[in-house]
Amino acid sequence: MSQVHAMSDDQVAGELKKMTAFIRQEALEKAKEIQIKADEEFAIEKSKLVRQETQSIDQQYEKKFKQASMSQQITRSTVANKSRLRILSARQELLDSLFEKARNQLSDAVGDESKYQEIIKNLILEGLYVLNEPKAVIRARQADYDVVNKAIADAEAEYKEKTDKEVKLEIDEANPQPEGSAGGVSIVGGNGKIDINNTFEERLRMLEEDALPVIRVTLFGENPNRKFKD
Repeated sequence: MSQVHAMSDDQVAGELKKMTAFIRQEALEKAKEIQIKADEEFAIEKSKLVRQETQSIDQQYEKKFKQASMSQQITRSTVANKSRLRILSARQELLDSLFEKARNQLSDAVGDESKYQEIIKNLILEGLYVLNEPKAVIRARQADYDVVNKAIADAEAEYKEKTDKEVKLEIDEANPQPEGSAGGVSIVGGNGKIDINNTFEERLRMLEEDALPVIRVTLFGENPNRKFKD
């Protein structure tokens, strides 16, 4: 039978002290592990939050930058469009002014009777060459009938000379050109179905259409083959 030795108070106190120290050391190490893990998790979470916040800031900046860029583009486009419209308006006013001056000068062409007679003859001949018919009627202002009759005689003779064909012309007194017209004539053939308008107003209108590209090149340096956009 073994003998149990009783421990003295000092021995008990020593053992308790060792156990307490061991437990304390274990607790310190555990606390240190927890602290390290907490620090790691904190660092990870902090890094995550920083990345998220940085991404959020970058996204907000990018959004604001895009908005600012878009606003700037819209502003530039608006200013450019307004400038183009002002340029367009100024150019159109200049062109309108040029053609208006030309209209006002149309009446000057009838001042010299011999020159006006020559013009009427050539306008009649132009229509006759297009019609290529043995007869036609001429519509003119009543005030021009004397000049037109002389021009008709000259035109008939020249047409005969150039084409070796006879043509009979007469003034359509039932349908004169308006007295407000600047001058010129209409040559009517095809039993009244074909009307070649060679009045001064019509010729100027045709000039506005046909010569406009050349005028724009002369005035504004534009390419006549490019459609006018701005």
